[in-house]
Amino acid sequence: MNPVRIVQGTAVPLDRSDVDTDQIIPAEWLKRVERTGFGRGLFSTWRDERDFVLNREAHAGATILVAGPNFGTGSSREHAVWAITDYGFQAVVSPRFGDIFRNNATKNGLVPVVVPPDVGQALLRAVEADPTLEITIDVERRTLAAPAAGIECEFPLDDATRERFLEGLDDIGITLRDAGTIDTYEATRPGWLPTTAA
Repeated sequence: MNPVRIVQGTAVPLDRSDVDTDQIIPAEWLKRVERTGFGRGLFSTWRDERDFVLNREAHAGATILVAGPNFGTGSSREHAVWAITDYGFQAVVSPRFGDIFRNNATKNGLVPVVVPPDVGQALLRAVEADPTLEITIDVERRTLAAPAAGIECEFPLDDATRERFLEGLDDIGITLRDAGTIDTYEATRPGWLPTTAA
């Protein structure tokens, strides 16, 4: 996972609430064995609609997804996060996330930005009015700002998750920080204990 300190760019306004993981990445996409290529399946059912927001040229290249409340509810499929990041988004803004989705996001480098409902609505309206609106999400300071729209707020991010983003640590990376201690233990453990070594 790459370090994430600042996410800056334009946004896609997904003005829908209660978006679940099956809508984010439909079940037929779950047969893939790689972690790449899921971006093509992101919101694939909705993308059949010509005027769906992801199909609009004005939002091409956006790095932030601004959604309604209760984003990422439903099943625990990690593929939903993979689809969002594979498409090119680095952060999702919503007044509320499904717990499992939020946890999967933080472990895969996707910044879940929780904002008050009024800020979420103001940001959706501002991005709809101006697709070129620049948004800055500062992970270190835990702030979101869209100065041209007069929007600025802090967002909650616990210290451990903040460090995970700033240091670029997935679960394996966190474990490997203790590699020396693990090696020392393995070198001194009694030979009669079970082992996974061949």
